[in-house]
Amino acid sequence: MGVFSAMQKFSHSARAMCHGGGTTAAFYSIAALSLRRDKKTTTMTAKLENLVLMASIDKALTETGGTRNLEVDSFPLSEGFVLQVLRRNSLDASKKIDFFKWCSLKPGYKHSTDAYSQIFRIVCRVSSLQYLHEVPNLLTSMKRDGVVLDPATFKLLLDSFIRLGEFDSALQILDHMEEEELGIANCLNPHVYSSVLVALVRKGQLDLALSILFKLLEASNANGNESGVVPDAIACNELFVSLRRADMRADFKQVFDKLREKKCFAMDTCGYNICIHAFGCWGDLATSLSLFREMKEKNLGSGPDLCTYNSLIHVLCLVGKVKDALIVWEELKGSGHEPDFFTYRILIQGCSKSYRMNDATKIFSEMQYNGFRPDTVVYNSLLNGLFKARKLTEACQLFEKMVEDGVRASCWTHNILIDGLFRNGRAAAGYSLFCDLKKKGQFVDGITYSIVVLHLCSEGLVEEALQLVEEMEARGIVVDLITLTSLLIGLHRQGRRDWTDRLMKHIRDGNLVPTILKWKANMEASMKNPQSKRKDFAPMFPSKGDLSEIINLVSSADFGVDTILGSEGGGPQDEDISSNDIDQWSSSPYMDQLANQGNSKNQMFSLFSLFKGKRVQAKGVDFFDIDMVNTYLSIFLAKGKLSLACKLFEIFTNMGVNPVSYTYNSMMSSFVKKGYFSEAWGVLHEMVEKVCPADIATYNVIIQGLEKMKRADLIDALMDKLMKNGGYLDIVMYNTLINALGKAGRIDEANKLFQQMRTSGVNPDVVTYNTLIEVHGKAGRLRDAYKFLKMMLNAGCSPNHVTDTTLDFLEKESEKLRYQKASIKHINKDDCS
Repeated sequence: MGVFSAMQKFSHSARAMCHGGGTTAAFYSIAALSLRRDKKTTTMTAKLENLVLMASIDKALTETGGTRNLEVDSFPLSEGFVLQVLRRNSLDASKKIDFFKWCSLKPGYKHSTDAYSQIFRIVCRVSSLQYLHEVPNLLTSMKRDGVVLDPATFKLLLDSFIRLGEFDSALQILDHMEEEELGIANCLNPHVYSSVLVALVRKGQLDLALSILFKLLEASNANGNESGVVPDAIACNELFVSLRRADMRADFKQVFDKLREKKCFAMDTCGYNICIHAFGCWGDLATSLSLFREMKEKNLGSGPDLCTYNSLIHVLCLVGKVKDALIVWEELKGSGHEPDFFTYRILIQGCSKSYRMNDATKIFSEMQYNGFRPDTVVYNSLLNGLFKARKLTEACQLFEKMVEDGVRASCWTHNILIDGLFRNGRAAAGYSLFCDLKKKGQFVDGITYSIVVLHLCSEGLVEEALQLVEEMEARGIVVDLITLTSLLIGLHRQGRRDWTDRLMKHIRDGNLVPTILKWKANMEASMKNPQSKRKDFAPMFPSKGDLSEIINLVSSADFGVDTILGSEGGGPQDEDISSNDIDQWSSSPYMDQLANQGNSKNQMFSLFSLFKGKRVQAKGVDFFDIDMVNTYLSIFLAKGKLSLACKLFEIFTNMGVNPVSYTYNSMMSSFVKKGYFSEAWGVLHEMVEKVCPADIATYNVIIQGLEKMKRADLIDALMDKLMKNGGYLDIVMYNTLINALGKAGRIDEANKLFQQMRTSGVNPDVVTYNTLIEVHGKAGRLRDAYKFLKMMLNAGCSPNHVTDTTLDFLEKESEKLRYQKASIKHINKDDCS
């Protein structure tokens, strides 16, 4: 009866107030007083009183005037009451914020930690910037009330700003918390920072993420806390991945070193995999292998996983150690893991780039047998390798298979086909394919045009190349620096002095041509100036040491041929490493040996690069100077103007432009061709001092120089070192070696190398056959010379003018031989008579 009586009293009073035009404040005041008059109110009555009071508050806040309709003396202002209002689903966020501010202004009342957490959740719950501007005022109020925010709410607050892209505001909040000493010491924890770092990294704000991380680590160091507050492994892994993708090597190394100084930080398997891959991609194989060893020693989970092996195989392929990668691949299959799609793709790419085409095709077949469907990238890698290995028929058959299997050919696929046809003596077929693709209006981009322009210019067809450039402009395709440098070289070879006008006519790019013209003017002005730093006429590339030291130079640990990876057949060897250091029960004994040797203090890994140096890198404006230096070096060196080339080299090195592998190789090659061996080895010394990675072209130049110097003994030593390093021989290297051995009178060794060439999956080209025909003819082995001629024709390799000259020589030698035999028979008959 008490509850019913109270409800009746409340109903009558409410009606009276409504009809009388009373205020809303009076409405909830009467409601509260009516319920309080009944001394026998039960628990249910208390709940009803609270329900009615909350309804009154809702009505007051939603009506015109909002908080002005409230009278604080009419209801109890307590923490529980405020939280009830803030949690009302019927109230809009703006009304709750106004109510929270209204309560803050009341004398003697302070909000609790729960109240601040609730209001911050309300502010962050709205997926827009509508109420986030209230945060600074709320933080000020929180400071006045002496409240410390709990980590979960602070994390939510930061996440909200970061999610909406308000990074500066997020950092201001972080600074505010730390300035008030409410952050690191009391409120913030690794979970808070981990969330912030992950959000910043995913938004691409790497600089802000690094700033927060370093500030956190410095703060923990200042407090004398060795362990400190460190983000969790997930956040650190996200940061590592983004730094690697952005190629921020210095920052990656700095973060790596600082985190490993913290005792509380422990890398997980994923972290080790990321770092192994990153350091390997940047050529630091020793660090990658040491991390692998450390990972195994810590026994993380089940040890190295498939991702670990894939990272190591990828790293070994990148630094040119494909032979070792193949051994690790075999260990992978015996370690309880099965190769996945990425394992096969990495190996096919590595084998294709290093001319191991038999291995590449074998892995390709195994990949299909195990149920993996090769994608466009795999087919492109294999196609490119087959064309480089002069396997034209096999490449065309593979492309047909690619189409039959329904694998979509990309624009890059057709670029490989066109370039491969041009380079394999099928220029007409390559140009025909290019024209067909243009007619279809697909699979043709700036790179396609650049390839065709390059080959047209190399054949002296500059007018046709200029017409293609004009066509590029008409189609809206940007003429890049690669295409332009091909034109420059072609025009200079023909002695065209009007090339400036032609470029301005055909290329309408607003920045590229004026930049080149300005560069050319500055370069020509600098070339006319006298020497500055070399007034004493000291040689630009002084040779250090005599000829006997050349092989020691190229086999030094810094240059990268005398490495710890062992011989071609025996695996890695190191006398300093005992067999007791190797786990006899390990599932990866070969990798363990590599890792142990990687930790050897007396040895370093090589800087041999699997990628050939390029004249133009096409990496944007930052590379413009060195690209143009390389272009004009090519022009001057092709004309035999070594003094101008050296002057250009001096000007730009004095300006701080760092030469690349192509620059050094070009200079060294020209000195070798002129017979200036001392200067050539001086270039080699400088290349070593600058720690510039050597590529296969570097070794080609060295072998050519040693060949001209009649030092075949050094050639043998150099090749032994290269093969032990896991290096490879391309078609140019094979031809160079066969020529060197043949001219040195070592015909049998040249033939053996020819057989090795075919066995390794590299098809001989017209240069190979011409060389073999010539050296056998000059050695008087005419039958063998004609055998190679027949082999050349059977292989479908078209003879060229060099072949004709060689055949003329063979014909004369045959006539001499027949004359000698006839003379001998005539003399013998005279003796018999």
